[in-house]
Amino acid sequence: MSDFFKIALAGNPNSGKSSLFNALTGLNQKVGNFPGVTVDKKTGRAQISADIKAKIIDLPGTYSLYPKSADEYVAYEVLLNPYGKDRPDLVVIVADAANLKRSLLFCSQIIDLKLPVILALSMLDIADSKGISVDMEALQQELGIPVVAINPRKNKGLSALKKTIASFHHTEFIPEPDFAPVTPLAGEALQDIRAISGVASDYAALHIASANDKIEFLTADQQQQIATVIKKKRFLKARIQAEEVMARYRRIGDIVQRTVTEGVPTRKEQFTERLDKILLHRVWGNVILLLVLFLMFQCVFWLASYPMSWIENGFAFLQGQAAGLLPEAWWSDLLVNGLLAGIGGVVIFIPQIALLFGIITLLEDSGYMARISFLTDRLMRSVGLNGRSVMPLISGMACAIPAVMAARTIENRKERLITILVTPFMSCSARLPIYTILIALVIPERYIFGIFNLQALVMMGMYLLGFVTALIVARILGWIMKSREHSIFLMEMPVYRAPRWKNALITMFEKAKIFVTDAGKVILVISLILWALASYGPAAKMDAVQLKYEQLAEQQGSLTEEQKEQQGSEKLEQSYAGIMGKAIEPAIRPLGYDWKMGIALISSFAAREVFVGTMATLYSVGGADENSKPLREKMHAARRADGGPVYTLATGLSLMVFYAFAMQCMSTIAIVKRETKSWKWPLIQLAYMTGLAYIVALLVYQLAK
Repeated sequence: MSDFFKIALAGNPNSGKSSLFNALTGLNQKVGNFPGVTVDKKTGRAQISADIKAKIIDLPGTYSLYPKSADEYVAYEVLLNPYGKDRPDLVVIVADAANLKRSLLFCSQIIDLKLPVILALSMLDIADSKGISVDMEALQQELGIPVVAINPRKNKGLSALKKTIASFHHTEFIPEPDFAPVTPLAGEALQDIRAISGVASDYAALHIASANDKIEFLTADQQQQIATVIKKKRFLKARIQAEEVMARYRRIGDIVQRTVTEGVPTRKEQFTERLDKILLHRVWGNVILLLVLFLMFQCVFWLASYPMSWIENGFAFLQGQAAGLLPEAWWSDLLVNGLLAGIGGVVIFIPQIALLFGIITLLEDSGYMARISFLTDRLMRSVGLNGRSVMPLISGMACAIPAVMAARTIENRKERLITILVTPFMSCSARLPIYTILIALVIPERYIFGIFNLQALVMMGMYLLGFVTALIVARILGWIMKSREHSIFLMEMPVYRAPRWKNALITMFEKAKIFVTDAGKVILVISLILWALASYGPAAKMDAVQLKYEQLAEQQGSLTEEQKEQQGSEKLEQSYAGIMGKAIEPAIRPLGYDWKMGIALISSFAAREVFVGTMATLYSVGGADENSKPLREKMHAARRADGGPVYTLATGLSLMVFYAFAMQCMSTIAIVKRETKSWKWPLIQLAYMTGLAYIVALLVYQLAK
């Protein structure tokens, strides 16, 4: 046995599985990808007892062991593959006590895979409010597996669960008899398939026979042998699956009848039903949704402004002190204007990103996020998409990469492809730093009617602009791409619950850490490269600028502060970065951009948020001293050749619109290629989004200037 006891958490969506994962692992968790697929893999570590350390694997939620979408196939492979590195030593099935019959189907299927299983009953408080009671001892005897009551939201039942897990670690596992025997249904074929694949049960063999061509862990030779057995033994997949599921439901019905008592429904409406009459109203529901979104951005702007100001002034102070204390040398310039400026460009936006994710987590935790999907379903259908497209688009407000992956839950190929192609229009957290600094520069900080912050309204408008554009483009793509497939959208509404601040704080910490470690590394590397490009240039041109100001210093005795700034600006123009910016300036001048913005546009094709790091480097090179100013002050003071401000309202709006529409994220392009298995679609996406960004930004600038 490995050093870590491997525990898989499985269960239906909205069963409390993620809550249990967070309660067991706390901050000891990480997000990666399952081998060979781009579906999120959440793992964490937990101390089960003094001598047992566990690796917890949070499997994607699924209703049965027969998968329909890519994320369900992930759970399928982990549980079936006898040789996988994530093969669990124990499976904890998290089941909603208020919907036990539905949860027991999946549980019974895992039991028949001959894996050690614990059934963790959650949401007993909700079951109790509905008059439902579960006889846990009787249920344990009927299933033949341990049953534990848990409430991870309040950290209740975790000690009993850990004690039960420890008992499996210390004793040899003896499989239970088949919950629903399948050998009589499938005959001798299952024994042959078990011998070929190496799986431990007839039921696992049945699944391999049913999905032979889609299972990743089988070799081509094994798949060929299994196909031969299926043909020779006349294995009728659809009939056998139907009979097997019906046999399970018959036994589950008997078990539920003996172990679950349902009270007489009261006339009093449940709190959730009463609240939904308001929040899901055709008119008021949408009004409330817009109000919730506005409050979210108001909070992001207002609450984050304080720590952002402290961080900004702190880094300006650090740069100034470092510039005053260190000797004049290339390495000190690199440290002050490259490294410190780059780090400052990353750290300053942590408060806003953490707050945005924290608020989204609270909305999910409360059950309101599912209502957002419901409210926008009708809108999605009006543009030819399925309601399942809503969640990828909402996820796109955080990051386009997992949002594109989330489109795997859409079974209709056309709708999935359109969703992938329009998801990058949603304003992700990478755009947030750009919007923040530009809004602060060109939008006055004032209140409308005394309560509505104008800057927050503009921020919300940028997010709505991306959403509306995504819908319009989806409608156009729907006309272009023809398909006869039709789909339906079904989802379960979770009950409203008080959100957990601890859960939100964990998410804020994790997302901030991901931003710093992933996006931060890219920003920092590009900042250092830019420092080099902005500090060096053709020797003749750089020497000419240096000689000019040395002669001026000799004539005057010393250079004035204004002349020092002018020297730094001229050196920057003659540097390699300046040459690059000047080369593309004719193409971007109609948009209101200067050559420094041009450099930022080029560098931010690696990642949008690099724009701010680029500006931090360009406005710091040659200009850091004991009195260094924050980046926003430097950008506000920037002037064109005619003396006018660089960042006017027209320029700021044009830049925001460009970044709202442009496909400036190499990682997203790579993921789209991987999801569509072709370079055709990401290249089309890059071309039409960049073209749209240029045209709309041009119109905005010409109309607003």
